[in-house]
Amino acid sequence: MTRPAVAEGVFAWSPAAGLRPVEDPGPGEPLLVADSWLVRDGRVRGLDRHRDRFVRSCGECGGPPEYRLLEFWRAMTAALPRAGAWFPRVELTPHHVRLRLRPAPPLGTTVEVWATGQPDPRTVPRRKGPDLDALARLRARAAEAGAQEAVLVTPSGVVLEAATTSVLWWEDDTLCLPSPRLPVLPGVTLALIRERAEHTGIRTAHRERTLTELAAREVWLVNALHGIRPVTRWVGGPTKAGTATRAPEWRKWLDEEIPEQLETRG
Repeated sequence: MTRPAVAEGVFAWSPAAGLRPVEDPGPGEPLLVADSWLVRDGRVRGLDRHRDRFVRSCGECGGPPEYRLLEFWRAMTAALPRAGAWFPRVELTPHHVRLRLRPAPPLGTTVEVWATGQPDPRTVPRRKGPDLDALARLRARAAEAGAQEAVLVTPSGVVLEAATTSVLWWEDDTLCLPSPRLPVLPGVTLALIRERAEHTGIRTAHRERTLTELAAREVWLVNALHGIRPVTRWVGGPTKAGTATRAPEWRKWLDEEIPEQLETRG
């Protein structure tokens, strides 16, 4: 017998009761870990990678044991809708492991970015969750400036990533990404792109660049929701956007070849 998916909302999980609907706690409860991805008609990119990152991050902050988290993950995956576009988020708080099931927002194919590099407000840059509110405020400031995203930089101006995305760029035929010594989130979509580049013989390199040094280059913002979005305008600064010559072919690969079908619920 097919079990129905849960409806939109927030669902707490326990070993005894499984997933159960709860009231949205709002912004007051601390968020220790979060992870999210796009589900489109039951297809997802790199779900196992999101699982591994979530389990690892929970372990770093004293969360439930791994076997419990994997039980939660199986229940959560079984509950995901197999039709429509959704943007679920799994969460660890001091008291709960939760699924927040949300319809996906409109998806973008390009992005306009605030050209004023922002000091990094995060307290735990390598773990997604604790700093989401601070990053949301930063994106709100970018929106006030007429942009969709804001780039985080080091005190010396080196590009780290954007508020909700990893940053990649091209220098001639080399696909570049920030140095691993920098405080950046291990992005799932970034890893998929880098692996494809390496498997197809495209050179990749870790480099440290300022926003000025990205002028006129093809720059991508990438994440699990939108996939690859080339930067088409740097808002509020002298930096010029480069032509996105490679993005269409890479977007097609990421959107059509990479997503895997979720198992049918039975």
